[in-house]
Amino acid sequence: MSVSQFNLPDVGEGLTEAEIVSWKVQPGDQVKVNDVVVEIETAKSLVELPCPFAGVVESLLVDEGATVPVGTPIISVRTGSGAPAGGSPDATAESPTTAESPADAAAATAAESTTDPGGPAADLVPPPESTDDDAPAENGRQPVLVGYGPRTSSLKRRTRKSPTAPGVPETPSNGTPTTPAVAPGPAGSAPATTPGERPRVLAKPPVRKLAKDLGVDITTVAPTGQGGVVTRDDIHAAAKAREDGARPQTEAQAGDLGWQGLPREERIAIRSVRRKTAEAMVRSAFTAPHVTEFLTVDVTRTMKLAERLRGTREFRDVKLTPLAFVARAICIAVPRTPEVNARWDDDAGEIVLQRYVNLGIAAATPRGLVVPNIKDAQMLSLREIASAIGELAATAREGKTPPGDMMGGTFSITNVGVFGVDTGTPILNPGEAAILAFGTVRQQPWVHKGRVKPRWVTTLGLSFDHRLVDGEQGSRFLADVGALLEDPGNAIAWS
Repeated sequence: MSVSQFNLPDVGEGLTEAEIVSWKVQPGDQVKVNDVVVEIETAKSLVELPCPFAGVVESLLVDEGATVPVGTPIISVRTGSGAPAGGSPDATAESPTTAESPADAAAATAAESTTDPGGPAADLVPPPESTDDDAPAENGRQPVLVGYGPRTSSLKRRTRKSPTAPGVPETPSNGTPTTPAVAPGPAGSAPATTPGERPRVLAKPPVRKLAKDLGVDITTVAPTGQGGVVTRDDIHAAAKAREDGARPQTEAQAGDLGWQGLPREERIAIRSVRRKTAEAMVRSAFTAPHVTEFLTVDVTRTMKLAERLRGTREFRDVKLTPLAFVARAICIAVPRTPEVNARWDDDAGEIVLQRYVNLGIAAATPRGLVVPNIKDAQMLSLREIASAIGELAATAREGKTPPGDMMGGTFSITNVGVFGVDTGTPILNPGEAAILAFGTVRQQPWVHKGRVKPRWVTTLGLSFDHRLVDGEQGSRFLADVGALLEDPGNAIAWS
């Protein structure tokens, strides 16, 4: 029986770190190959990781909420000779507590990359069905969704001595157990120390870092974890107790609280989507010279058309919103002004004209702003665009947007109108030449055929990269989109 560690993999996005959102297993749980053991959050999406080993969970090496770099061991699994992906019985019997070393793992990976024509992408393919679940692959390793299972090896490693658990009597060579010199303390108590010796603290590295960041002396924290381990909750409790001791809160000091009786200030860690969004916006704002233009449009005809289409058989099962008409108008107008869909390649010293539209739809989610895009939107009908927008929004709200849907965008829309806002000055997504802000549609007094009438009106705001798009080009494109929304019949004339 051996203990194997599962390192945090690169899930195919080229990212360097991820946050542990939730564990799906606990120490002592039985797991099989490809069982989902943890959910992680990258800068782009939530990803469920399957286990590459079969056996019993030994320990969870990273706490929930911690952000760790790719390659960090996150879980250890005790594998046996009967596990589907386990190694040979001889190898596991001779090394009861050792796992494959990082050097061996690196060597194995290098060997696989030279012998497997599928490359890294092949690692993401589930193992083929077999009549014998216990039969390993030809090279002694079973491919799984992420990485490989335990590697069969005939190498013998020196057995490491495991520390004796507190309160368990040691057994000498004659087989007679001895009585411990000190009686075991209660569950959750820290290991005893001799006078003058610095207390020995059992805590994981992320917990120690948290204590350091909060200014908490971890040696003074009372542990509540199993086996006397200090947990994140212990650190937070110690920090709160310290603050309460310095400034006790009473009813007479209620003025020190914020609204709804909550603390006046709260600190929230910057991680994942929020950090990625901030980096992208700063890079865009200080790289691309932004210009924003506005256009107020009478969209009454579009609103009437939408009402008629909702009653037809083709659109009966699709949520048809004004945003779908704006998206379709953009796809029709882009070929008339291709510069708004171009890309600036600084390394090559070239402007790349992209004759396709990967249309990004900005979505506000609990995790932050994400912008998944509809691939080749110029090929889709109005109904298909409306359906795609609904699917993207639902997936984004659930935090399940695939990484591929967030890459390769060429033009974006931000629908600020859903918040009752008239328009805005949106910041470009890095790598894109333009972004359109679609404001709320409301009835306003409007001069129509020489008379003031209530009409459905909206305001569009177009931001573009002045390196790629001149003022004349941006203005012409915005006017085209406005004309299509004002009179949807122009779509027939321009197609």
